[in-house]
Amino acid sequence: MADLKVTLVKSTIGAVPKHKKTVEAMGLKKTNKSVIMPDNAATRGMIKQVQHLVKVEEA
Repeated sequence: MADLKVTLVKSTIGAVPKHKKTVEAMGLKKTNKSVIMPDNAATRGMIKQVQHLVKVEEA
């Protein structure tokens, strides 16, 4: 199974509280920081919810 590199490119200041919690649950705390996550349905759902805040690449 492949992995995804998720980078926070936009600040969560002013974002919907649910989106802030999703970003934090993904392990992202500061802008321009990245995490490697497994490519599964749960991760894809989290990314879809905050797609306007993150950038996704194949890792």
